[in-house]
Amino acid sequence: MTTLNGGKDPVSEYNSSLWNSGLESDKEIARKQKRKLEYYSNIYVVADSKHPENEGKVFLFRFGKKIFDKMMAAMQPEFEDETPINPFDFWEGANFKLKIRKVDGYWNYDASSFEAVSPLSDDDAVLEDIYNKQYSLQEFLAPTNFKSYDELKKRLDDVLSGTVTASAAAMMDEAVVETPVMKSEPAPTMPSMASPTEDEDDTMSYFQKLAQQ
Repeated sequence: MTTLNGGKDPVSEYNSSLWNSGLESDKEIARKQKRKLEYYSNIYVVADSKHPENEGKVFLFRFGKKIFDKMMAAMQPEFEDETPINPFDFWEGANFKLKIRKVDGYWNYDASSFEAVSPLSDDDAVLEDIYNKQYSLQEFLAPTNFKSYDELKKRLDDVLSGTVTASAAAMMDEAVVETPVMKSEPAPTMPSMASPTEDEDDTMSYFQKLAQQ
């Protein structure tokens, strides 16, 4: 819910009450069900050695704060001797070399970096074709793709009272994650790069556990 103009979210409100209780056990519950910050962008795959079938295609790429911070550092460099670049510019942008490794059991993107500024292609027809293959991002913010505060509050109350099934409890992720469940046919996401995000948690959510008790 907070995706839409900072709207109210019943799970965030519940987490705040847990965090402010002063009990470490309550804080741990709040940590387990914290919201995930995710970003989506159109990407064009220049090279992919592990999945060459993806090369030359446009995908939606899901990524987290680490990669977003690298983009912002390129667009708004910290030092005066660094030239700002717009990674999304077809003519004066830069390729992003995505390097993923596991550090202490978590996905890590620290080795990723931007290459030197260069045009995506010297052929305007190729650039136009890539541009026309992009997917609209407006649907991620469409109010119709989000449940109302009252609907989410009722689901939360049902889960906490133990009167909801595990499958319904799993749907509470809509209140925790800052991206909507798309109602229309989703655009393809990058299979080899968009799956692991740096904040991804392999453990079952608190709400699913609670509903199964």
